[in-house]
Amino acid sequence: MNIEQIYTGCLAQGAYYIESKGEAAIIDPLREVEPYIQRAKADNAKIKYIFETHFHADFVSGHVTLAKMTGASIVYGPMANPTFDAIIAADNQEFKLGDLTIKVLHTPGHTMESTTYLLKDKEGRDHAIFSGDTLFLGDVGRPDLAQKAADMTKEDLAGILFDSLRTKIMPLADDVIVYPAHGAGSACGKNMMKETVDSLGNQKKMNYALRPDMTKQEFIAEVTEGLLPPPKYFPLNVKMNKEGYEDIGDVLERGNTAMDPEAFETAANETGAVVLDVRHQDEFVKGHIPQSIFIGLNGDFAPWVGALIADVKQPILLVAPVGKENEAVIRLSRVGFDGTLGFLKGGFEAWKDAGKDYDNITAVVADEVSEEINANKVPLYDVRKENEYMKEHVVNAINIPLDFLNDHFMEFPKNKIFLLHCEGGYRSVIAASILKARGIHNLIDISEGFSAIKESGIKVTDYVCPTTLK
Repeated sequence: MNIEQIYTGCLAQGAYYIESKGEAAIIDPLREVEPYIQRAKADNAKIKYIFETHFHADFVSGHVTLAKMTGASIVYGPMANPTFDAIIAADNQEFKLGDLTIKVLHTPGHTMESTTYLLKDKEGRDHAIFSGDTLFLGDVGRPDLAQKAADMTKEDLAGILFDSLRTKIMPLADDVIVYPAHGAGSACGKNMMKETVDSLGNQKKMNYALRPDMTKQEFIAEVTEGLLPPPKYFPLNVKMNKEGYEDIGDVLERGNTAMDPEAFETAANETGAVVLDVRHQDEFVKGHIPQSIFIGLNGDFAPWVGALIADVKQPILLVAPVGKENEAVIRLSRVGFDGTLGFLKGGFEAWKDAGKDYDNITAVVADEVSEEINANKVPLYDVRKENEYMKEHVVNAINIPLDFLNDHFMEFPKNKIFLLHCEGGYRSVIAASILKARGIHNLIDISEGFSAIKESGIKVTDYVCPTTLK
């Protein structure tokens, strides 16, 4: 028996490769499927099944392409309704994989088709569960992403999830291994652990949602408390996962079209494409194409693209570090952004060498503005998440989380200087680029963010432990 977790940090997502006696299965594959095919070839194995735990909202699965390339069967649990050929398994249905057995446990609640796959070893003993978004480490899947009708509320789904956990998962033995679909950083839950594998016994001890004395009403209240609105691209990804999508090879071929500065500028003017600059924030601050948006590859790239650009049909033109263009196209496609039209050949330096106009962002270190901030002489905007702000923030700072920046443009000054910061410098440059693209140029970015601010003598609020925040 061979089990491998293939974890992608940018998406905080775990796909799984299982192999026994020359037969392989993939659970929740990513969009680019060649690594799975090559992994099976290394074992002289044939991919027999592609198991999907549910219709994912935060990324586009590779199930359709992988099935086409390998002949493997796509398997969903009960209540799934894809428009392509798939096995819609019954609850408790079993699938043989070499010496192993994979049993379907229908565990609705996160979504109604959500399914956990129980892996049994060759002796028939329960070995591991692949829990999708039903059970995370330290958390459970949020119940507000799959409301199908006016009479199906998040509270209804939370109650269904409570029953799924108590009847299907918690009765399993403590030594069963838990392999979830996501870890810390995913928007599919609230407070996941940084670990990506654990025993069910440990989860029963420390996961708030698995307390044995917890009532259904307590569960519903705790699971639904503090849920922020989901990113706007989520339903678009669900649609692609249910209905299929363009072949990844075609997406990569189009996205890797190299354009000289003249062709790039013409394409930007004629197509309405977003010019997306994926370099490091320090490079973007020093110089960038006017009205381009910064979201760097070195951070949580794909989720921020999904949250801030939102429309997966939006045409995109890339400014990338030389040699990183294909990586950018792949990572965009993972969240359904298939409209990359090409990239600037030679990167930003080629743009400058061609004599094209460029812009920059005024940036300062915290020490340079500490006096003005302490005297409240200049507005300061904190673009971190609300829970980060509540823990500790600069006195008098205004919190507008980057996630919701597009809804709050009118709250920024138009005619006087203001300051921006995040935690380490990545998100504030994203915010600055979006504001400048909207014509708001009277901003200054604080380099290195709150981590540097705290060391500069700028007044901050007393620290509040996260566990006390509601």
